[in-house]
Amino acid sequence: MTRKDWIILCLAYIVGLLSTNLLGFSTSTTLRHLCLLAIGLIGAVAICAIALRKVTTTPRIWIGAAMIAILAVLYFQLRIPQPKNSDISYQITASDSGLVTVAGKVLSEPRLNDSQRLKFQLEVTEINHGERVSGKLYATVPLLQGTGIYPGQQLKLKGLLYLPQAASNPAGFDFKQYLARQGIFAGIRGFEVIFGDRAEPAWGWWKIRQRIVRSHLRGLGSPRGQLVSSMVLGRKAVDLPAELRDRFIKAGLAHVLAASGFHVSLLLGIILKLTERFAAKPRLAVGIGTLVMYLGLTGIQASVFRACLMGSAVLIALTMETKVKPLGSLLLAATIILLFNPLFISDLGFQLSFLATLGLIVTLPGLQAKLDWLPPTIATLVAVPLAASIWVLPLLGYVFNAVATYSIIVNILCTPLVTVISLGGMISAIAALIFPAVGSAIAWLLLYPTLLLLTVTKFFTSLPGSTWAIGQISLSVLLLVYGLLLLVWLNKWCSKHWGLILIFAWTLIIIPAGYKNFNQTQVTVFPTQPTVVVIQDRGKVILIDSGDSNAVKYSVLPFLTQQGINHLDFAIEFNQTNSDWEQIRDRLSIKHLVTQPDLKNLFVPNSQKTLQTVAKAITTDSFQISFEQQLSALKLETATEIWLILSKLNRSSLPIQQYIQDNFFQKQIVLIGSSISPSWLRLQPQTVISTNQSKPIPRQSLKNIQFYNLKQDGAIAWTPKDKFQPTQRTPSRNNNF
Repeated sequence: MTRKDWIILCLAYIVGLLSTNLLGFSTSTTLRHLCLLAIGLIGAVAICAIALRKVTTTPRIWIGAAMIAILAVLYFQLRIPQPKNSDISYQITASDSGLVTVAGKVLSEPRLNDSQRLKFQLEVTEINHGERVSGKLYATVPLLQGTGIYPGQQLKLKGLLYLPQAASNPAGFDFKQYLARQGIFAGIRGFEVIFGDRAEPAWGWWKIRQRIVRSHLRGLGSPRGQLVSSMVLGRKAVDLPAELRDRFIKAGLAHVLAASGFHVSLLLGIILKLTERFAAKPRLAVGIGTLVMYLGLTGIQASVFRACLMGSAVLIALTMETKVKPLGSLLLAATIILLFNPLFISDLGFQLSFLATLGLIVTLPGLQAKLDWLPPTIATLVAVPLAASIWVLPLLGYVFNAVATYSIIVNILCTPLVTVISLGGMISAIAALIFPAVGSAIAWLLLYPTLLLLTVTKFFTSLPGSTWAIGQISLSVLLLVYGLLLLVWLNKWCSKHWGLILIFAWTLIIIPAGYKNFNQTQVTVFPTQPTVVVIQDRGKVILIDSGDSNAVKYSVLPFLTQQGINHLDFAIEFNQTNSDWEQIRDRLSIKHLVTQPDLKNLFVPNSQKTLQTVAKAITTDSFQISFEQQLSALKLETATEIWLILSKLNRSSLPIQQYIQDNFFQKQIVLIGSSISPSWLRLQPQTVISTNQSKPIPRQSLKNIQFYNLKQDGAIAWTPKDKFQPTQRTPSRNNNF
């Protein structure tokens, strides 16, 4: 077969795996879905065969390509993790209290989660002192209990088993799917760790990582030491503080904390420099050995795997005194990795790594040519991050529904600092493996570059609009944008007018969200404590309560970002308990914040008068918001309905009967609260929404009432056309937790 034939077959395999995104990550895919996908792939191959008929390829190659694409789909489905009959997840329903003792082997290094508990993977072998089970658990334990846990250790753990929850809110993180991708179908909240033999093994990748991190910490202190270690080994191999990690992600520097081709190229440069006097074969052996060691230290991440394969190709080419074809080696690396693990096709790190590398191969030369009026060093400094950003930003927008506004500027400014710190960190790491004190001394020399990098990221992330929500992008728009980028690369006319095409591509991404916001009327109620309500009415956005920090981080902000919302016209603090408005302010601009003391102004003396003072502004095309002092409830009034958002006051003491006598309701009543007392039903509501119903309401009391328990049903949305409907629980596309 010719080189072109191999390219077609490799691309067919990759396209087949990419098509599985249409099915989603599920073990319940039906034969009908697979058949439809197979027909679609055959049609796509047929279209390519007709379009590329001038290519001297025999029909059997195209037939083979169609078969490989279909086999890729089947291979992907076969590799999706599934629980065995003896999996520990089946023990949860069989257990009465959920309190168990499990025994097994630790599979991963413990890391801190957002609740300041240690998390790790545990491969279980038995439960409750004897019953044999299998499978893996996502385990969390208190920080003090988890001290001394290491990979490969045998231990027992007492705690509560639970089943991971799927996303209950639109754009919420799908914890269940995140764990399922790793073959984990249950979790345990541990209270006590029972250690067996605590003697640590003499060798292990984790021990080498620990030696490097400790050396950096001694030289730079915390969190600068962890930052340098993360820039050398990747953040998955280092316990980086969450605040620092989030700041780099917000600045558009997430790739700095992920071991990637940039790090491998620096390492390869060091090795080639140190071995330039070696003979060809010893040089090749040292180079490949170093790459294998680095791959082990980083934990076999997809981006590093790709870079190491391409680096090995460079070393082999140098040994054989030939040249490497960058696009060919990139395609070959992708095929090898996906043969090794086809599930990497849905890994964000894998996708970004290949897109960034493709951008550097196909776009960088053209950008450098257009920047030839600049000194070569500065031109390269500008062109490299720009070329990579053009190819990765659409995918980042698709996954996160937002972009880092200043990311290109930050990358241009920080590239010299990142290069110096990464290079110095690698030299320090090599020295630390031999003599830790020398490694710490070298790391200390990186103090001021590291401080400067932290200052730059802090400055840009504190600027207004540092993150810009663009809303949810459809898959068809994403494919169209990348189709336009391919045309710029392959078509001469498009290449000549690349600026116009890029503007058109970004218009396709940004315009739909803006149009939707200025034409949408929707109210969304979240299953949070306290109750969080988002009102969207033709460009105006009102947020009632923020919820606690977890609700803001995992429910409210992801939803607002998915909707393309960057500002709030009004934020109403109805319940003061467990509010986290600071996190909201860091992400969104708030025009008016209505606090508890202001609520007394939110009332309508009678139906003929408008709201007074602060309340004057809280009117939209469809809603009027006021505060019912008699009930201590927030009232939303539409043309046909009255919604009462209830406070957490003692309901039995409220003068509900008096309120009924004073008000003759000609509109339908909707009650919203955390736990609805039966006494509220005297208002004769048509709809009752409870976010956390602790005591069940008698069925006879709910006659002719539409009742929603959001703790079970998830978030709910109201629109003028469809009224109340469960929200589309589209989980976050970000599969990294």
